[in-house]
Amino acid sequence: MAPPRIAKIYGAVNIGSFRISAMIAGLSETGEMVVLGSSHRAAQGIKRGYVTDMAAATYAVRDAIERAEKMANTSIQSVWIGCSGAGLASQVAQVEVEIGGRRIEADDVDALLVSARDVVQPDGRMVLHAQPAHYTLDGADGVADPKGLHAERLGVDIHVMLADGAPIRNITEAVQNAHLDVEAVVGSPIASGHACLSAEERELGVALVEFGGEVTNVSVYAAGMLLGLVTIPLGSGDVTDAIASAFGIRRFQAERLKCVHGSAIASPSDHREMIPVQAPGEEAGTPVARHADDKNRVPRAELVSVITTQLGVWVEEVSRALKGLGFTGQRGQLVVLTGGGAELAGLADYAQAALGKPVRVGRPQHVKGLAEAHATPGFSTLAGLVLYAAADPIDIRTVGPAFQRTHRYSGLGVVNRLYRAVREYF
Repeated sequence: MAPPRIAKIYGAVNIGSFRISAMIAGLSETGEMVVLGSSHRAAQGIKRGYVTDMAAATYAVRDAIERAEKMANTSIQSVWIGCSGAGLASQVAQVEVEIGGRRIEADDVDALLVSARDVVQPDGRMVLHAQPAHYTLDGADGVADPKGLHAERLGVDIHVMLADGAPIRNITEAVQNAHLDVEAVVGSPIASGHACLSAEERELGVALVEFGGEVTNVSVYAAGMLLGLVTIPLGSGDVTDAIASAFGIRRFQAERLKCVHGSAIASPSDHREMIPVQAPGEEAGTPVARHADDKNRVPRAELVSVITTQLGVWVEEVSRALKGLGFTGQRGQLVVLTGGGAELAGLADYAQAALGKPVRVGRPQHVKGLAEAHATPGFSTLAGLVLYAAADPIDIRTVGPAFQRTHRYSGLGVVNRLYRAVREYF
């Protein structure tokens, strides 16, 4: 039986501090999201989610996209961008209008969404997306589509994702310089939520903790929408740096020790196990690590100790963020860990003991054909971007007169873009 035909293709780029990843996926006629090609490469010109070198960041984006295009055997012209830094913040705005007991029509909903623009208070920041989460009828919430129903009052809760303007413009320009149009910049908590969380979890209440390379985003979902967000300037890279400092080794060696031999949970055999600092075939003559034996091996117990000490600082910040977001008591039950840092062995058990809440690791769901190397927590945001794009969420800025200007290439803009590409490539 022939596979279902692809009806529409989506492109996505996730710009992380350690890794830039790209994905090309297609939505089939049966409604399945199928990955056609995906790739990743080391990030360049990015620090804690901010662009620090435009030329290097542009090169890395272009390289990641070209690898995904080669795998998918197709090219794309536009992408959705994932962003975890840039001072992300979240707020919920509420608005209500009188209906007078009559039947609600589509024009009533549009008028409500237009009026909701006035309650959005960006305070000088950039609005990434402002979307209706759910509607209320006479105070009763949880209404997905009010059209055709009767009510005295119609209300809506609008979820607004904010970011600092300059960093977002830098990220957008880095992608545009790679000869791609930008559909939208999406906050990583939104994208990861689409990839890792079920609709029921988002309805009942869940905390999503994205443990990235240099940034951790803690977000709380309830009633089907993201209610709050806190960004912590700590990531798995800080664990790597702690290992490098403790043993006096290079970062790439510390990263390998963490990924291959590291764990968040100690075991009785750790004191007897000696682990090599150098990989097989690695250049001999490198400095001997502190506390190493004559074969440049260190006790695994010391490695685990360094990791858990750094994780203790991280989990304290996460706990403080959850309390600040009101994720306590009956509301605060499940915590989902995702992001590249969530791949550390034993982290879910460690976090569960430290936070006193059930913890699971979130991986990309609802996509087919994802390579095994990319079906990991570190690629949740990337997979979530194409799922978010396919969901085609309503933005109140697109209803009626434009709220925020967007730039698209057309006419001479296409010619200029082609000319610039030819100049840079040749």
